[in-house]
Amino acid sequence: MNSATRRGFLGMAAAGAGGMTMGAGAMISGAGPAEAAAAACPPTPAASAVTPSDPRYWELVTRGYNALYLGSPASVHLVHNARQIERAVTEAVRAGKRIAVRSGGHCFENFVDNADVNIVLDISEMNAVYYDPEYKAFAVEAGATLGQAYRTLYLGWGVTIPGGACPSVGAGGHIAGGGYGMLSRRHGLSVDHLYGVEVVVVDRSGHARVVTATREPGDPHHDLWWAHTGGGGGCFGVVTRYLLRSPGASGADPAALLPKPPARVAVMSVSWPWDRLNEQAFLNLVGNYGDWYARNRDADSPLDSSLMMRHHTGGPITLSATVDSTQPDPEGRLTRFIGEIKNGVGAEPSLDYVAAAPWLRLTLAFDSTTGGAFLRFKSKAAYLRAPWSARQVSAVHRFLSQGPDNPGAAIYLNGYGGRVNSVAPRATAAPHRDSIMLGLFDVGWWSPVEDAARMASVRGVYHEVYRDTGGVPVPNDHNDGSYINYPDLDLADPQWNTSGVPWHTLYYKDAYPRLQDVKARYDPGDVFRHALSVRLPGRQKAAPSTAEHDRGRSASRPDLPATTGRPVPPRRFFEAPTR
Repeated sequence: MNSATRRGFLGMAAAGAGGMTMGAGAMISGAGPAEAAAAACPPTPAASAVTPSDPRYWELVTRGYNALYLGSPASVHLVHNARQIERAVTEAVRAGKRIAVRSGGHCFENFVDNADVNIVLDISEMNAVYYDPEYKAFAVEAGATLGQAYRTLYLGWGVTIPGGACPSVGAGGHIAGGGYGMLSRRHGLSVDHLYGVEVVVVDRSGHARVVTATREPGDPHHDLWWAHTGGGGGCFGVVTRYLLRSPGASGADPAALLPKPPARVAVMSVSWPWDRLNEQAFLNLVGNYGDWYARNRDADSPLDSSLMMRHHTGGPITLSATVDSTQPDPEGRLTRFIGEIKNGVGAEPSLDYVAAAPWLRLTLAFDSTTGGAFLRFKSKAAYLRAPWSARQVSAVHRFLSQGPDNPGAAIYLNGYGGRVNSVAPRATAAPHRDSIMLGLFDVGWWSPVEDAARMASVRGVYHEVYRDTGGVPVPNDHNDGSYINYPDLDLADPQWNTSGVPWHTLYYKDAYPRLQDVKARYDPGDVFRHALSVRLPGRQKAAPSTAEHDRGRSASRPDLPATTGRPVPPRRFFEAPTR
């Protein structure tokens, strides 16, 4: 399936950052100081409230990533700075209007596209990426996409953050939820490099104000910073910008404040068609992959990989891996890794491609958007502290190798660990610091008629894989809960979570009480809420039923032409770059 991106926006961030690096003394020829300042700082557009009568309305309300849901807010507020957000939030709260915030539009559930939401704050035009000399940190506005951030940070200063592989994801929710990707085994999570966060919060009187919180121990808002190191988006306020600087980095040289990615990377991909694999070969393949990560869980390994297991009606099983090609023998390291994974499988895989490319080019080539067509899909996730058992792998094999046509279904195992696991679990609000892999279960489809069957298929295999712990990955020696940036409302539904372990334990473990305390201090009126948001202490909302958390589901996208063809599951972490 062809993917659409928002690459057209990337150059805007780079140009904006370039203007900001001119320095205070820079002048435009023939202009005085006032004229130079005006030229360097164009006037900020006024905030605008877009209603259903405005032709822009459908463009804005169909920005969501999952076509299952379509909201119908009374208005979408396009905002351009923190002061505009203050005013919009204060007015909404005083009018008793329910607010939701959208940056990248990649929410998997109905947190924004929900029938209960009256006002959507769209912050996508707040997308600047620049160096802030006051904090000696890089500022990434919450509406910037990851692609914008990567491009501007790298071309401007040769640095990056270890974030997600999809360039069109918005930084706003991604970083607050932890943020992981291809560089995480080498450099940790995105939040491991978060120095500060600027947030619009609301006090008990309903008045919104801007607060800047940092990781400095003496900062009176230190706990608000900590809550944004994995507490998830939409819980405490509206993030306007992140301040990024690695722990231990010092000085005023921006090029020394964040990790440097490899100048070039080598990538190799191989595939096994389903007709070459019996169940034992599949068990050996998946077992070898898990065993490799169990052996390399704490190593500073430069190798990252993903095992993508498509449904037999949707394509082959694909193993993709990448290494820093500036290190010795990159192709040999990739070949040896793949050799370990295919040992005992019997069937030789087909070589899809082997290539070397500049890091930025490869990073911006990966794209998980579904373009203007908008797949309907359901995703589920789980952290693995140990490889799946033979019983669990057999359950995966049955789902993928049997059954009727389900071409949009896939299950992934992505490499995890490394530097991620070098951070203490309580140091951030992202407590999953002892996992070796992250498992993802996806299904995508086009027609609303297929909703029940497709949802049942992915729910069924997930529940079967984790049947020994009530259908969900309860933290123990083998599991470690789930990732809040891949939200799954089923974890809060007793129909699908029969473990007796609450959803917030799966996402936050023992960090949750502290997150609740932060919520009580900075959002005492519960202005910022959704079905999986942090609850106020003593006000635990009942778990939503399946029917309740499907609110906002759309039968179709009335503004878009009907789409036909075979659905493709959203890309996860690694897959062949678009060509």
